Amino acid sequence: MNKPPEDVIKRSTDYGTTYEKLNDKLGRTVMSYLYVCPTNKRKIMVLTDPELESSILISSDEGATYQKFRMNFHILSLLFHPTHEDWILVYSHDQKLYSSVDFGRKWQLVHEHVTPNRFYWSVIGLDKESDLVHMEAHAADGRAHYVTCRIQGCSESSRSYPFQGHIDTSSLVVQDDYVFIQVTTAGRASYYVSYQREAFFRIKLPKYSLPKDMHIISTDENQVFAAVQEWNQNDTYNLYISDTRGVYFILALENLKTSRGLEGNIMIDLYEVSGLKGMLIANRKVDNQVRTYITYNKGRDWRLIQAPATDLAGNDIHCILPFCSLHLHLQMSENPYISGSISSKSSAPGIIVATGNIGAELSYSNVAMYISSDAGNNWKQIFEEEHSIWFLDKGGALLAVVQATVPVRHLWISFDEGKQWDRHSFSVVPLFVDGVLVEPGMENHIITLFGHLSHRSEWQLIKIEYKSIFTRRCTEGDYQTWHLHNQGEPCVMGEKQIYMKRRPGNRCILGKDYSRILSSEPCTCKAYDFECDYGYERRRNGDCSPAFWFNPNTVSQSCSQGQGYFNSTGYRKVVSNNCTKGVKDVYTARRQNCPHQSPRGLQLVTGDGGLMATLGTNVTFLVHLENGDSMRTNIQLDFGDGIAVSYSNLTWTVDGIKHIYKTAGIFRVTALAVNSLGFDSDTLYLHITSPVEHVHLSAPFVVIKDKEVNLTAVVWPSHPRTATFFWWFGNSTEPTITLEGSIPYTFLNEGMNAVTVQVSSGNAILQDTKIIAVQEFFKSLLLSFSPNLDEYNPDIPEWRHDVGGVIKKALLQVCDFPEEQLLVAVFPGVPTAAELFLLPHKNLSEGRKKGEEDLVHISEILVTALSQNLVDFELKPGAQVIVYITQLTLAPLVDSNSRQSSSAMLMLLSVVVLGLAVFLLYKFKRKIPWINIYAEVNHEKEQEMIGSVSKSESMPKMTLDEFSTPKEHMEKELEAKMKGGLGKVSGCESRRVIPNCTSV
Repeated sequence: MNKPPEDVIKRSTDYGTTYEKLNDKLGRTVMSYLYVCPTNKRKIMVLTDPELESSILISSDEGATYQKFRMNFHILSLLFHPTHEDWILVYSHDQKLYSSVDFGRKWQLVHEHVTPNRFYWSVIGLDKESDLVHMEAHAADGRAHYVTCRIQGCSESSRSYPFQGHIDTSSLVVQDDYVFIQVTTAGRASYYVSYQREAFFRIKLPKYSLPKDMHIISTDENQVFAAVQEWNQNDTYNLYISDTRGVYFILALENLKTSRGLEGNIMIDLYEVSGLKGMLIANRKVDNQVRTYITYNKGRDWRLIQAPATDLAGNDIHCILPFCSLHLHLQMSENPYISGSISSKSSAPGIIVATGNIGAELSYSNVAMYISSDAGNNWKQIFEEEHSIWFLDKGGALLAVVQATVPVRHLWISFDEGKQWDRHSFSVVPLFVDGVLVEPGMENHIITLFGHLSHRSEWQLIKIEYKSIFTRRCTEGDYQTWHLHNQGEPCVMGEKQIYMKRRPGNRCILGKDYSRILSSEPCTCKAYDFECDYGYERRRNGDCSPAFWFNPNTVSQSCSQGQGYFNSTGYRKVVSNNCTKGVKDVYTARRQNCPHQSPRGLQLVTGDGGLMATLGTNVTFLVHLENGDSMRTNIQLDFGDGIAVSYSNLTWTVDGIKHIYKTAGIFRVTALAVNSLGFDSDTLYLHITSPVEHVHLSAPFVVIKDKEVNLTAVVWPSHPRTATFFWWFGNSTEPTITLEGSIPYTFLNEGMNAVTVQVSSGNAILQDTKIIAVQEFFKSLLLSFSPNLDEYNPDIPEWRHDVGGVIKKALLQVCDFPEEQLLVAVFPGVPTAAELFLLPHKNLSEGRKKGEEDLVHISEILVTALSQNLVDFELKPGAQVIVYITQLTLAPLVDSNSRQSSSAMLMLLSVVVLGLAVFLLYKFKRKIPWINIYAEVNHEKEQEMIGSVSKSESMPKMTLDEFSTPKEHMEKELEAKMKGGLGKVSGCESRRVIPNCTSV
């Protein structure tokens, strides 16, 4: 047998000059992933292919040797600790999170049911414990929660839940100083943020932004950039920027272009230029045209990009703003070995290289390569074709490789920021270049190109040491100063910045003492250093005025008499702007004394924003006050269940007021804020629910046409005022909705009619369906069975249906009666009882009177057979069950005529007495879970409906007190009631067929 092909694994320690084969050291291993520890490059972890084996190989000497460890789970993703080189978090195929503190040699379970890619290590300098883990995990009810714990012993008792309540799945983001979550209630999403691990606050977007989706783009420089898709947007997002705490967001730019990544994720066309604070480039869609804009003050002002004056050949380009401008592609590469369509480097400030086009809008045809060496103020064309660009030697040189579908063997290098390009041959044979690896480090001057000679060939690696293209190490005379500016304005982000850059054209290697910022001097504050504050909008004259929905006179809820607060002027300084003096005092919020005023704008909400909670859970109430002296305002909260609390001032309620309801229902919760000048109140109606576990539709099996009957849905556990019932009759397309579990209904059509009831409570919906026979008249008999049937009664609907069919078959064997005119209904509960219905023939050609006489005749025959124990059936081998008649007299004919209005209620009443009587005998044997269904019949109403039935035939209503009768007394009482036909007929041992049984 041929040996299967073996992957060749090689290792190089001299940047690809020589290679060592590692197959003998690794054994017959198929690799799936290889990880290098970011804090110690010598430590490597290799994952095997989980379809073949579940193992990891660990190396501590840059892959020279490996140790193999078996795993009992498959690793899907891995996260190294930012400082501890041996600490690792891994996510398994079965949604479990594991941790290791010895670089994968031993693993410990941290938490189960964790959301993929929603786990984070602690942030150094912010979280108290370095081994703390932030994660999104699912509870038993399937809802997601924000959980934190330490990796050593993450038990339930040691876990913390920083946000009370559930959160939306895949919404947890832990980034720098911020934690973000999303909670959706009533179809609307709300976003919350925690700054520096403090309490969560609801993010404040402009009131009518109504977001459908939000993405956190950046949390750099103590500010949050967020892309928000609003209710009226489909393929664009708006850019919002926050204050330092990440709570109050203002609009920075509308309608940013978006695209989809390789994995379907949303890509926002926004690029943050490396090394220059506050400089961003964005593609914005206006009037169905996408155009490129640039800002130098974090989105306070945007402008189009002036196109180069000439093209690559030196020909004039007549491109006049705003009708024509330069547009750039802003896609970042998801492949680390391929440059994106735009590149910049913090070590080379001011240099931006991008793919783009010149015209009225962004285009993906007729593109070229452009470069700016002065931070986007001026641009020039460098190539007519799209190239991949890499920075060499901290930006002292630029490397370009054409992105072509044909193989190449040349590359381009520039030493003067793209003015001149030298062509170099890197291969004798043309190569399809798949990527370039630029080795990091001050002393490393090596690049590695990898690709293939043809689509069927193996990878080819080409190592290039480019140190030789430099002539010497840079000296002081090789540098020059460069002033950052915005179209000649030297103050950018409130300061004048002077950078030291290598003089273009000097082929010298940077030294280790290279410093890119030479000096920084704060500027005098100008109007463009301030943006509109939350709730304000910029008008055409440049002023910030309140939005129509915003009340600028609103005082902070933490304001207290005798203290002060900062009243906004409508402006706020751009975050990280370092300007001083000037108009700073004019635009900065002013401190004012808190006014002594009556409470106003009181708002009462639950912690999760919902109006429903589960019975027995903690409900958190939050109280917000728009205006009022919070320190001198008394807060009273009435939970609506007879319990109320009072607080001396609003500050006591900052973390929320918690309460547990002990009963289900709808509660009127009222908050009252009172001080010496007045009061304000707010009310909400909270639904406390308990999940529905079972519903049973109690309905007669046969009813009279055009006669009203009562249908009842019995729910367990009972839900006073918290359940909604949906009733469906026949083929109706719309349900009848009630808040009560019963409904009167009149059937108008003869035949079999379906009734379905659905009960909705909390998040649960259950239903039950009954088929009801509707007739103008019918006959019924009550049946009981020998006690051995109860031993096999599981009391479920399917069993009752099947046993009903067996009983019907047994009855048909003693009487030649049409099958469709016989109906057997087995009642829920134990002892087992049933009712036999005799229905008239569908075609009463001989008249109704003849039909009634036939039913009476057939019922007499069946009573005789049942009384003589001639009806039985075999439930299973060896288990013969006898069917008894439980009445001494024939059941009256049920009719819609008032003269014979026995109705279906008499039938139910008979079952009550039968159930109670037989229950006395079997009380200590089996429980009767559904006896209450039949014990709810109103006796007085039945007597009114029965009409002609004599008093001697009526049966007294039994009370629950009779259930406590001693066993001996009950058995004697039952024996007296059963004389004359309730039990087995004495002496009737043989079975015979009734000769005079005729068909109706």
